[in-house]
This record gives sequence, C-alpha cells and structure tokens, in this order.
Amino acid sequence: MKRIFASVLTTLLIVAMTLAAMFTLLRATVYVTSIEAPLQRAIAIAAELLLGVVLLLGTVWLATHLAVRIFGVKEPAPPGGPVA
Repeated sequence: MKRIFASVLTTLLIVAMTLAAMFTLLRATVYVTSIEAPLQRAIAIAAELLLGVVLLLGTVWLATHLAVRIFGVKEPAPPGGPVA
C-alpha cells in the first residue's frame, strides 16, 4: 500500500514540477524577447537556455531517483558482512 501511495505521490510531484518548469521558461522567454539591446538579449538567451537545462534535467533526475528508491529491489546483506 505504501508503494502505491508513494508512486502516485511521486507522479503528481513530477507532473507539477514539469509544469512549473515549463511555465517558468515561458515567462522567461516572453521577458527575454522583449529586451531591446542585442547584447543583453544574447546574454539573457544564454541564461535562459542554462535555466531550462537545469530545470528540466533536475526534474528528470528527481523522477528517476524517486522511481529507483520506490521500485528498487533491496538485496539482503551478505552473511558475516558489516551491518550498515
């Protein structure tokens, strides 16, 4: 039961984070395209690309990390080994 609840909660969290990242990138794109100076606009576009990569890769990393935590097979400790 805990695994089902955790997977549903994780799915909702990932969807919410992805939507938040997309809305943030959309607002940043609208702001960047309104900049008049070409040098400032070029710097802002580079910053927006970096922001997009960080946000979306962070979302993918969190999704895979939580999925492995939830659905990963836990192996028993070897006999005679240290107890963590």
